[in-house]
Amino acid sequence: MNSNIKALDTGFVLRADKIEKHFANIEVLRGISLEAKRGDVISLIGASGSGKSTFLRCLNFLEIPTGGTVTIRGETHQASDALSRSRASKQKLRQLRREVGMVFQSFNLWPHMTAAENVMEGPVRVLKEPPKAARSRALDLLARVGLSERADYRPSQLSGGQQQRVAIARALAMNPDVLLFDEPTSALDPELVGEVLAVMTDLAKEGRTMLIVTHEIAFARDVSSKMIFLRKGLVEEEGPPRDLIASPKSEELQRFLARMRH
Repeated sequence: MNSNIKALDTGFVLRADKIEKHFANIEVLRGISLEAKRGDVISLIGASGSGKSTFLRCLNFLEIPTGGTVTIRGETHQASDALSRSRASKQKLRQLRREVGMVFQSFNLWPHMTAAENVMEGPVRVLKEPPKAARSRALDLLARVGLSERADYRPSQLSGGQQQRVAIARALAMNPDVLLFDEPTSALDPELVGEVLAVMTDLAKEGRTMLIVTHEIAFARDVSSKMIFLRKGLVEEEGPPRDLIASPKSEELQRFLARMRH
């Protein structure tokens, strides 16, 4: 296991309890709960509009939940923390976002920075690492995702798969307790998907705790320790991936998997 992974307390790294999210009168999430232990890889599957990405974004408060709590390493966070203007609440929210890293569908790299500078930015600005040390670690992380030779390239000079691997290295640079992946391959051309999934598979083997919104069912089956099928803002089914895929209980999951196979 990678020595950079933080030593975690026993029990759950992350606990989401009855997360709700409303947009005006639309209930997107209707009380979703989830627990992840160290090294868990949890895949979230479901049709578009089922609430997968919204739920993921609620876990690090990029979306502020309407109700429910998120607990990371024993520290509980709720909507009032994000809405409060107090210094203590802002600090608490910043800490949450350090501990829960996010890899987005659309990469979200800074276009004016090189790959190495993108990876360095968080450690230098947020963690106050010296630039020389941050660059050294950025180069190590880029090597780890197979991009040593692209360290000084800007995003416009990289393929979509390379950009997403830089985004993964950038998330790892903050040494988070949990990594969230929001459909990390959906914006990629089919021939580039494999290189990103290979990096994610290596992270799973290292013992990283990851939550992944994905339509790559075969990948989720092979890498995940647990699979959750969301439907209309609720957990419809959950369990070991191979069991859910081989013997779906609900008609909705049966139909969803059938669509994914075609």
